[in-house]
Amino acid sequence: MKKMRFLAICVIAVLATMNVKAQFATGADIVSSYVWRGISQGTTHGGTPNFQPTLSFTTGGLTIGSWGSGSFDGEIKEVDLYASYVFSPSFAITLTDYNYGFAQPKGYFYYGKGTDHLYEATLAYTGPKTFPLGIAVNTMFAGSDTLSNGKAAFSTYAELNYPITDNVKVFCGASVLKSNANVYNTSGFAITNIGIKVSKSIVITDKFSLPLYGILGANLSNKYYDGTTKPTSLYFVAGITL
Repeated sequence: MKKMRFLAICVIAVLATMNVKAQFATGADIVSSYVWRGISQGTTHGGTPNFQPTLSFTTGGLTIGSWGSGSFDGEIKEVDLYASYVFSPSFAITLTDYNYGFAQPKGYFYYGKGTDHLYEATLAYTGPKTFPLGIAVNTMFAGSDTLSNGKAAFSTYAELNYPITDNVKVFCGASVLKSNANVYNTSGFAITNIGIKVSKSIVITDKFSLPLYGILGANLSNKYYDGTTKPTSLYFVAGITL
């Protein structure tokens, strides 16, 4: 709790010293199923539609916000918090606090031993317009991502993405450490998320369009962390952005 209070004080201090225009924003997606980095969420294997709202506050290059997901069957109740800073159009860093509320027996704000919170640091780079390759490296550094001896596992996921056109993007992501058992359920390096995303905007009126997207992807990882074989999975997600 002391660490969280110190972080909150630092954020307030930064905001107090910034003389820039601040902006609040909110939005939401409705998705046909919830798939995260190639891994279906929930015991229904992501087959239930989810409502995924967002709320953010931006001042200068700093954004503080929350992202959530709630399944239509009531099983998934996820609320994540994050802080992101954009240093330039090419480079950004993000800290994320993941929490699956349905799995937290001691309440959302329990941060002690055995917490269900997962803390992740992300470094993201986007190339210039002449070669707009996106690269992101995501590492869990604290929380429930631990080894059998109780030490941090530092589970890491890296992803490349490239826009083929304005509305078509291809991507390839992998679990890159042998210790990724808890988060990605893999044995060593494994491609867990490869596919294509296509977006389209349907014009409803002169002033309103409905953004739609479809994602076709696959998890190519063929072994669980214990070395046993697992089948390759294919997924398709359709989404609406409100």
